[in-house]
Formats: sequence, structure tokens, C-alpha cells
Amino acid sequence: MNTRFISLGLLLLFFAAGTLAQPAGDFASERELARLAVEAHGGEKFRTMKTLVVTGGVDITTSQFPQAIPATFVTIFAGDRYRFELNNPFQPIRQANDGTKTTSTIQNGFTLPPVNRIGFPVLQRIGETGFVVTAIPDNKKKRKGFRVTSPEGYQTDFFLDAKSNQVKSFESVYTVGGRSVTTSAEIDRLKLVDGVLVPERYVQRFDLDQFTVYANFKAREISVNGDVADDVFVVGE
Repeated sequence: MNTRFISLGLLLLFFAAGTLAQPAGDFASERELARLAVEAHGGEKFRTMKTLVVTGGVDITTSQFPQAIPATFVTIFAGDRYRFELNNPFQPIRQANDGTKTTSTIQNGFTLPPVNRIGFPVLQRIGETGFVVTAIPDNKKKRKGFRVTSPEGYQTDFFLDAKSNQVKSFESVYTVGGRSVTTSAEIDRLKLVDGVLVPERYVQRFDLDQFTVYANFKAREISVNGDVADDVFVVGE
């Protein structure tokens, strides 16, 4: 049972180089959708946001263990720097990156994909060198959306509300511990904070080979452009 909970905790760090050129093909319509999405979430205020701090609670269930496991989370983003905390009764996890080095409380030198390269945080990086906008796969084209690939090759497919152009959901695929994980999130509520529209409530799903994890995130406090000390982006080793 403990192994299952440890694995479950690790997978929740979705919520979480080199330079890529724009690939062959124009993708003008996708780049326009990406521009509209950025505008819908605050435009210039969103693009120039220096820090984003979100704290709250999360209920975790799995296809094999449907009883909700209560936990709390902290996410801090500042450009290429980030910090993620998942505090739960079984396997508390902290991981951070100071822009150069990743540190983590996970043992044996194991780290997880950077949480600022998967999901909603990637939206702010559109237009920066190495963050490439292309089309979503053909089997998803009934939905209004586009794909963003980070300089490291992490991909996120964003799907937009037909009228507002706000992000309603996203999907990503990444590898952890040699296993491929597909994650998708449905955003239930957004909150406007200092001119920036940020997810306040969302449900995220993690599909593994043998079971599925569901995480219901509810933000309690959201801070935009607040002061964050440099040592926050280092976890004691």
C-alpha cells in the first residue's frame, strides 16, 4: 500500500535544453489561437507576470482506491524557476528549480518533469524562444486548440472555450521512472487576480498502465507579482 501511495504522490508533480526553431509549416491559425488565449488570460499583464504563487487543497483518488486522500499543495512560478509542494499523510514531496539545478526531497536522486514545462504555466511562455506552437493531432481537431512544445520537448495541448478563448482544458504526456504518463485537466473555475486570469479549481487525471489517479485541486490563495525570496527555489538536500 505504501508503494502505491508513494507512486501516486510522485505522479502529482506534474504539476510539473536547447533551442527549438519553429518547425516546417506555417501554423498561422494555431499561432493566432495561442495569441487569443494569452489575451484572454490577461494579455500584457499575463505575459509580463513575474511571479505566481498558488496554495490550496487537493483531494486524491485512484481507480483502485476510490476513498479521497486529503492533501495540500503549493506552486510557485518565476520564469524558469519553480517550487512545488505536495503535503499528504503518506509521502510529502517538495521539488524546486533555481533556474539551473533541480533539488527534491525524493530519495535516490530521483526527480520529476519540471512543473513549469507542463500544463497551464506553459501558456505564459508562448512567444519566447524555444516554445513552439503547432497544431493539435488530427484526432483532437474537433476541439478548438493548439499544441505548445517546450525547449526540452515537453508537449501540452491546450483546448479553448469557443467564445471566450480561455483555456478550458489541457493534455500532456511525459515520462517518469521510465513509464509514460498521460495527464489531462478540466478547469472548472478561473479567478482574476491583478489583471491575470488563473485557474482556481480544476480536476486533473493521470493515466498510467495499471491505474488512474484523479486530483481535485482547489486554490485558496493566489498571488500575482508578489515578492519571492531566492532560497524558496532550493529544497534542502
